[in-house]
Amino acid sequence: MISSSEGISDLLFAVGRPPIIEEHGLLEEFPVETPTGVLDSALVEQIATHLMGGDERLANDFATYGSCDCSYALSGLARFRVNIFKQNGRQAIVMRKLQTEIPTLDQLGLPPIFKEMIKERNGIIFVTGATGSGKTTTLAAMLNELNESQKIHILTLEDPIEFLHPHKSALFNQRQLGKDFPDFASGLRAALRQAPKVILVGEIRDRATMEIAMTASETGHIVFTTMHTINAGQTINRVLGMFAKDEEPQLRQRLADTVRYVVSQRLVTKVGGGRMLVSEIMGSSLRTRETLLYGEGENRTFQEIIEAGGTMGWHTFDQSLLAAYKADLITDETTLIFCAHKNKMRRDIDMVKKLRGRTYEEPSGLRMEPEPQANAFAAA
Repeated sequence: MISSSEGISDLLFAVGRPPIIEEHGLLEEFPVETPTGVLDSALVEQIATHLMGGDERLANDFATYGSCDCSYALSGLARFRVNIFKQNGRQAIVMRKLQTEIPTLDQLGLPPIFKEMIKERNGIIFVTGATGSGKTTTLAAMLNELNESQKIHILTLEDPIEFLHPHKSALFNQRQLGKDFPDFASGLRAALRQAPKVILVGEIRDRATMEIAMTASETGHIVFTTMHTINAGQTINRVLGMFAKDEEPQLRQRLADTVRYVVSQRLVTKVGGGRMLVSEIMGSSLRTRETLLYGEGENRTFQEIIEAGGTMGWHTFDQSLLAAYKADLITDETTLIFCAHKNKMRRDIDMVKKLRGRTYEEPSGLRMEPEPQANAFAAA
């Protein structure tokens, strides 16, 4: 299945269907030699058992929570991040293919501001986005740049370990959830006694982990981490939602002091096939810290702050999308599907087409809708 195409990102196994491969975001069936041509329950369970490899923790997680995460390697071919889960009383499996070669910032085509991010010596850098949007790959490239250029101790807490970093200029230690530490909060607490300069926390999932991450960032560490949020405003609101309402003033002060960057990512379909990364980047400034401290308001939103930060290398999703459209990398329909402000984007696309001597036609399936208020997200 892995060798069938260079664009394979995921393998999926479910009862009643042939194995499925995901190629450039699209699912395709893969033929399987069974009497019925599909996977039955016994075969999926057999695959799951093999992937868990007799690990009691994984078996307990699966029995208790209905799912478990692990890694799996095919020697010389590929490594995978695996999730085994129950659906309708049966087992199902998703295997995410991991890159064997550690990417560089230049190979990923990331903006120059990423080389400025890795110069930070303390604070928190969030890389956010939906599952499969490339957060881990971006972080791997940033840590690889540090590994090659700085003589420091880098410590990672991952679930599971995805990119295996060799020791280069830096000392690189990678710890895996369940194998090397029981949970992110305790692993991060222990990390403070392990003398790292850089800490990667695979994901912040709860209050305890966020609390210790802030403590680490306040005591001379730079913390890289991820969250499943889609933009800067949602990321901050997610953090605030982890704490009690009466703690908010103090929490906002700590965030204003510690947040260095919020990077949000999405993968969109390219013209000619494949996918490309579009991003939103917000850094720390007087206006950012003020908004973190007092919250978004009518004349103070993260969106406006990012749009005004172009000279510092910041940009919104809409600005990234429009730049990709102008470069003929994505279609107008893709641009409109993924943008935040559709009416404004329609006007921008129309202007681009007029400059090119073309007129704008509404893509099928899309309709006009009211422009959201600038502070609607904060009000929600």
